Amino acid sequence: MNVFLTGASSGIGEALARHYASEGATLGLFARRDSELARLAAALAPSRVLTYAGDVRDVDALRRAGADFLLRVGVPDIVIGNAGVSHGTMTAEVDDMPAFREVFDINILGLVHTFHPFVATMRDAHRGALVGIASIAGYRGLPGASGYSASKAAAISYLESLRVELHGTGVSVVTICPGYIATPMTHDNPYRMPFLMPAPIAARKMAQAIAAKRRFYAVPWQMAWIGRLLRVLPRPLYDAIFAHAPHKPRKLS
Repeated sequence: MNVFLTGASSGIGEALARHYASEGATLGLFARRDSELARLAAALAPSRVLTYAGDVRDVDALRRAGADFLLRVGVPDIVIGNAGVSHGTMTAEVDDMPAFREVFDINILGLVHTFHPFVATMRDAHRGALVGIASIAGYRGLPGASGYSASKAAAISYLESLRVELHGTGVSVVTICPGYIATPMTHDNPYRMPFLMPAPIAARKMAQAIAAKRRFYAVPWQMAWIGRLLRVLPRPLYDAIFAHAPHKPRKLS
């Protein structure tokens, strides 16, 4: 099995890398921190691991990494767009404008850039899975996290569009929506996180969904049900419930 993965150096990405390495996969790991990639590659020995340091906002960096992976390994069985950031954002705050752009560029365009080098080759080979890590936060707009919620809602729609575009080609598109997973991204959240799940358990469940070619998968199951409820909650009731919800910390420069 050949797996290419972005956002691989920590959190869900690292957990997925460790899971697939345990199954004997050849890995292509892409992340910003070269030192962390080297650390992880060493920890995954004797698995074959190719590492690529770069930013998912840089389409050329991903095109180079993708071309190298295709040349040295071949057509990937799984490509996972996992790189993402989460910052509290407030539209009224001028200092939050760069944070909005960073969240949108990484969480949306980063996903497009991740898949771009591989789509045509996988389509021609009539096989493989493109996997996008979205979020249950994309189901409804969360106060104080407008940038993150909007970016994940866009990711869900983008992945659905891509799935329909590739229907019948042999390439599956899997949308994964995590709830609260114990990672560095959630570590500093100043509020209760119901059904918080360890990253290795989440990675195993995600891998099972990918193997089953699930079109849409939310984890943990309790948050999946909460997400479904939020989707159908009438707007006046949703507004009343969440108007005073705690906010994710803003990114302070």
